[in-house]
Amino acid sequence: MAYRLAIVGATGLVGRTIMKILEEKNFPNLEYTFFASSRSAGKEITFLNKSYVIKELTAESFSLGFDFAIFSAGGETAKYFAPIAVEHGCIVIDNSNAFRMKPDVPLIVPEVNAEEIVKHHGIISNPNCSTIQAVVVLNPLDKKYGIKRIVYSTYQAVSGAGQKGIDDFINTSKGLPAQKFPHSIYQNCIPHIDSFLENGYTREEMKMIKETRKILNKPNLNVTATAVRVPIINCHSESINIEFEHDFCITELKDCLKQAPGVILVDNPDKLMYPLAQDSSGHDEVFVGRIRRDESVPYGVNIWVVADNIRKGAATNAIQILEKIL
Repeated sequence: MAYRLAIVGATGLVGRTIMKILEEKNFPNLEYTFFASSRSAGKEITFLNKSYVIKELTAESFSLGFDFAIFSAGGETAKYFAPIAVEHGCIVIDNSNAFRMKPDVPLIVPEVNAEEIVKHHGIISNPNCSTIQAVVVLNPLDKKYGIKRIVYSTYQAVSGAGQKGIDDFINTSKGLPAQKFPHSIYQNCIPHIDSFLENGYTREEMKMIKETRKILNKPNLNVTATAVRVPIINCHSESINIEFEHDFCITELKDCLKQAPGVILVDNPDKLMYPLAQDSSGHDEVFVGRIRRDESVPYGVNIWVVADNIRKGAATNAIQILEKIL
């Protein structure tokens, strides 16, 4: 049986990566239609050695009868068009933050909570890219030791802000003024991602806090975060400090991570081996290293987590959700 899949936002940075991964996987039972805004409508693309014309996304688009849609077109687009798609019997996997914190919308990282997918009412949310890579590593540790508190410090690549973020990096490196970021990102770190809130946190930081609680199903978990934009093109890096309910052995903890789905352990300081952004780009796994006990608390550990924010942080995770449904 063939299923009809719509890709919404096909010409964006994440949309193009979704197409690349779908080509790599080459599902035998999917038929594809690609949608974008009116600016991109009419463009011809080659996908799996076939030519496709990008269609304009309209309120009538889903009357064509799709089984699934992957949305990567921003929150406002998702808020308007996803319910229309659902009305036409389509299951939507959305990459935006439009539905993530709604109680009746599953927020899914397949390695962590795939069993929640069946609770959907037509819409399934992809978490924030920085949250995805963190919880892939945190989940097995929580199951084994019980997480009491998390302190996030993220170092997020410019591609996390889409093509405009990459353009800003290139342009400011040439001395041109910043357009996407509030300051030049070239040779600079900006402790400011998304807008500031009344509590002094940014929306990006609060996304990580709230999404981590929802995905790990720990609504009262103590979490804090500082999100920083750094001058690299791709791959987010994260320093994560974790305090557990129970004591642990570092060797056993490393073995736990080594066996965890979707995780690659890179932790050999003697040989200067630890996760690097340049080594993680283009991969779907989450890399973890620099694992050492936090000696300032009874049951604490520090870890360093790196992943490709466009692949695992968005495109791959959405496709993994689709695979689980199929």
